[in-house]
Amino acid sequence: MSRKTVRDLHLDTSAIVSAVARGERFVIEKRGVPVAELRPYTELPTTLRLPNREALISKMPRVRDSGKILEEDRS
Repeated sequence: MSRKTVRDLHLDTSAIVSAVARGERFVIEKRGVPVAELRPYTELPTTLRLPNREALISKMPRVRDSGKILEEDRS
């Protein structure tokens, strides 16, 4: 992984982007402090689907008076 300054990035943007497209990675520094990383773009993996919320709720017992539940819970 190479290190470049913000100034280098400004002056050689095209060359740096071409190098990234070939698979290289760069850490961009501002006044010696790393502030960004340039790396080849990759698709994010597909995320897991959340369960069907409505189906879960429909399986739960119906509650008529939530106040009674709160009273029992606080006792």
